[in-house]
Amino acid sequence: MNVLVIGSGGREHALCWAIGASPLVNRLFCAPGNGGIAAVATCVELPVTDHAALIEFCRAETIGFVVVGPEIPLVAGLVDDLEAAGIKAFGPTALAARLEGSKAFTKELCARQNIPTAGFARFTDLVAAKAYLADRAPIVIKADGLAAGKGVVVAMTSEEAHAAVADMLGGQFGEAGAEVVIEEYLEGEEASFFVLVDGSHALPLETAQDHKRVGDGDTGPNTGGMGAYSPAPVMTREMIERTMREIILPTVNGMAEAGTPFKGVLYAGLMITAEGPKLIEYNVRFGDPECQVLMMRLKSDIVPALIASRDGELANFDLRWHAEPALTVVMAAKGYPGDFQRRTPITGLEEAGKVEGVQIFHAGTVREGDRILANGGRVLNVTATGGTLAEAQARAYRAVDLIDWPEGFCRRDIGWRAVSLG
Repeated sequence: MNVLVIGSGGREHALCWAIGASPLVNRLFCAPGNGGIAAVATCVELPVTDHAALIEFCRAETIGFVVVGPEIPLVAGLVDDLEAAGIKAFGPTALAARLEGSKAFTKELCARQNIPTAGFARFTDLVAAKAYLADRAPIVIKADGLAAGKGVVVAMTSEEAHAAVADMLGGQFGEAGAEVVIEEYLEGEEASFFVLVDGSHALPLETAQDHKRVGDGDTGPNTGGMGAYSPAPVMTREMIERTMREIILPTVNGMAEAGTPFKGVLYAGLMITAEGPKLIEYNVRFGDPECQVLMMRLKSDIVPALIASRDGELANFDLRWHAEPALTVVMAAKGYPGDFQRRTPITGLEEAGKVEGVQIFHAGTVREGDRILANGGRVLNVTATGGTLAEAQARAYRAVDLIDWPEGFCRRDIGWRAVSLG
């Protein structure tokens, strides 16, 4: 069949790379794609916000299945519109996508389903929010809506907390920050946990962990993710079982009971505390850059799994995984997550891609003739597998060092916690 992937980032490049390898796929398209995706799929210049144009394209090209990568079109109801037009699509409906589209919605679900999470309060009024803060630092401030991974401030002081609520309620993130969620600060280790869901059943994927802070040693502001690795040592078999029992299944059941069953991939951002796993937040799509390491480790054909999720047939489904760990390093434009320069040239990619075990996924690039130009904040995902996580890390940085991009930077310690465990 013909398949269309929606999106333009590193996650979508990794998905196209995996989907394109399936014998079930005849032609693969990506809208709008990027400079790297163009090597594995036909890129189509269609805005993801124009649902009618996407539907028209699907009909013209006889698209049998659509995989929606990013959160914005999911929250905007693209899956609803595709399915209404008779086009099969992977991803949640707009009502189910509220698990990511509104942090307050997810917090209220946790309260109803007794899901372990940080204590919280919701505010739309600045005076009330500041009064609640008092001397509660450290504390976490979140914009309720979608903010491209940047609407979270971990405030270690009262001054930082007051500034964060003032910025968010003052319009820093537009409508996404019209309401803020103030959360208890949790101590522990973060982990990313992914499951495919078909409305009533959940199939856990391999574990992963990402690095949200921009600087080495997990310092600096939060970003969309500066690197990731799989597996995550903190996610032991016992921790996976507890996460499924205490967090994932109550969520799946709660959404079904509310008449808004969830289908697609559910990404639980966890804090592994002394008491066990607690939910930080949900995403309703593959994580980026976690998707890149998961696709490198996936041995099974991904396409039947995505179709089974859409069709409600995961009950007796299973996936096979490569035992070798994988690690990805994000190369970003200098200045990210703040202001950065676009359309700067990148060379050395071909040589870097020849390093054993390495696959380079493009996250924010455009192709101009035979040149690759940076065109975003997070630009490349240099991903590698190895016999050990340390070997995967060494291969990834060997490839990074072969890439010539003076306007770019990366963290040099991705995977440090897991590598130190040996």
